[in-house]
Amino acid sequence: EVQLVESGGGTVQAGGSLRLSCAASGFPFDDYAMGWFRQAPGKEREGVSCISVSDGTTAYAESVKGRFTISSDNAKNTVYLQMNSLKPEDSAVYYCAADWSHVLRVRSCAQADFGSWGQGTQVTVSS
Repeated sequence: EVQLVESGGGTVQAGGSLRLSCAASGFPFDDYAMGWFRQAPGKEREGVSCISVSDGTTAYAESVKGRFTISSDNAKNTVYLQMNSLKPEDSAVYYCAADWSHVLRVRSCAQADFGSWGQGTQVTVSS
């Protein structure tokens, strides 16, 4: 059974940093693509960043490029999202997602392409 457990959310002032973690189990982590998505109230869920665990290929939404960094620790079956220079518009529930790795899945970083999801963690950035 695929399990994804997010942690690291919280409240931070604008300009601050947070690191989200997603602990994965129940599937061959090295063969998967992992993604971070977010959903703000009244908005659709959007892709933030995705990574191929096997080769490290990454993709980022334009709105977070240069501020967020996705990484994976294969020994710990964990994917991280380091978020710096946070803005109030980054406030949302952040979800971790997983599916079999494919270059197009990573590049598109679209929620429709990911079949397994975590429960989400709230990130609130105050101005």
